Amino acid sequence: MLRRLLRVVLALVAIGFLGYGLYRNWDETTSAVAAMSPWAVLGAFCAVLLGQFFMLVAWREIMAGLGTRVPLRIAGRIMFVGQLGKYIPGAVWAYAAMMDLGRDHGSPPRRTFATISLGLVINLGVAISIAAATLGTLDAVREAWYLALLVPVIIVCLHPKVLTWGLNLALRVARKEPLESVLPGRTVVVAVAWTALGWLVYGVHIWLIAGRADLFVIATGAYAFAWATGILTVVVPAGVGIREGALVLVLGPIIGTAPALAVAIVSRLAFTLADAAAAGIAFLLSRQSGQAPSSAPAYADQNGSGSTALTPDRNLSGSPET
Repeated sequence: MLRRLLRVVLALVAIGFLGYGLYRNWDETTSAVAAMSPWAVLGAFCAVLLGQFFMLVAWREIMAGLGTRVPLRIAGRIMFVGQLGKYIPGAVWAYAAMMDLGRDHGSPPRRTFATISLGLVINLGVAISIAAATLGTLDAVREAWYLALLVPVIIVCLHPKVLTWGLNLALRVARKEPLESVLPGRTVVVAVAWTALGWLVYGVHIWLIAGRADLFVIATGAYAFAWATGILTVVVPAGVGIREGALVLVLGPIIGTAPALAVAIVSRLAFTLADAAAAGIAFLLSRQSGQAPSSAPAYADQNGSGSTALTPDRNLSGSPET
């Protein structure tokens, strides 16, 4: 009961911060939208939703590779509803919410923690790689050349053995039991492929609201660079302000500062509304499927089989999870 009450409170706080962000930028946002084609804005919103779907497929693939297989609608509930916590100051809320939702649907907290962490590493690696490949000739981005140095580091970290060591170290710091198995290399490749596809679709949303037919490549790299900059600024919830500044830094010299600022504002609005819409859709689909949260979740193994867990989840050594 206490856990459910805490979840409701955190959800309300997250929605409050989300609403406050919209309120602060309302006048600028409405002015920017008024100057753009409604079809372009609607198309940008749909592109963001589609990109989020591809990211969800990658995220679910990682979770399955770690040993928990759930239907896509349930993975959406865990990921989209839980990630609303990113709007709360502090980096732990989204993790806590997603781990709690994962537990309700058969994923031990350490496994959900590992899924979130690996998804973030893959996202960051793909984003920086795309930014480095598409924006290398822009003067505004050359000042952040050091971000490209992260690409080979991330590639090495995605090796199954290195990855398992790193995640187990993080789990040890978080006082969780280590992973039961090594993430298959094929899972990493598939997750990277879906993530890259998601980033290409994210580029479409910037391209549409910028209104320049020749800007798709730069638009994709610009948003990837802006997102990576925002996510690396961990003290700012959802990278608010940081991401917009980075986007203006890249697009300003190309389309002008004022249009770039309008693009940044509408992009933030599109993602904020898409976050809320994706969470709502995922919640409704998971409820309609009849798979409500259970107090005794079934932990699935890597072959997809499962058994009802009446005792704490255990690792291969048989010690209970803390």
